[in-house]
Amino acid sequence: MGAAIWGVVPAAGIGTRMQADRPKQYLRLAGKTVIQHSIERLLSLECVEGVVVSIAADDPWWPTLEWSDASKIAVVEGGAERSDSVLHALDWLAGNEQVTDSWVLVHDAARPCLSQQDLLALIDGVKADPVGGILAAPVADTLKQAGTDQTIVATVDRSTLWRALTPQMFRLGMLRDALQQSHIAGDPVTDDAQAIERLGHAPQLIEGSASNLKITHPGDLVVAEEILRGLEP
Repeated sequence: MGAAIWGVVPAAGIGTRMQADRPKQYLRLAGKTVIQHSIERLLSLECVEGVVVSIAADDPWWPTLEWSDASKIAVVEGGAERSDSVLHALDWLAGNEQVTDSWVLVHDAARPCLSQQDLLALIDGVKADPVGGILAAPVADTLKQAGTDQTIVATVDRSTLWRALTPQMFRLGMLRDALQQSHIAGDPVTDDAQAIERLGHAPQLIEGSASNLKITHPGDLVVAEEILRGLEP
């Protein structure tokens, strides 16, 4: 596809909903930590040059991890918000690799169940697109809009609604500019595609598996372990 591909993994979050003694990305899952699975899923493709990980400044868990090829992993200090951590990684890439026209795959540290099939589908689906795109899953549940007293005020049409997943794949320069503009405007974003949308672009939706879950609650670890058993190495 010409341009290089890099992974970016923001991992400076705490994840308080897990009620654990450490951030959720460092919980054990099928013999490794969650973040090891997430990063290794990206590095399973030879076309991915490497991964830049943003961690908290005082992170005591990262140094304890072992990697089969640590030379492909760079570490930068994360920020207060997810978007800050992504931007710090993009700044490192732009400054150290001079690859502003490269693609970046931004992937959640707590999504260990990314399949190689979905990752390839994303790359193949957007490699010729001028903007990029994201993995996403069509909403399957009936959606209700709630009032202030938690009563139903409407049933929402789900026919055009999708759940955003990761990775999200964009050109490094475009995404960096989008996040910088968002920060200058003081207008926070909850995912990378939102920043791109605010520049007036329309990212593609590439359908991915709903099994690409984000570890959020304790029970998710049990589900994730079952999913990982069925994924290719």
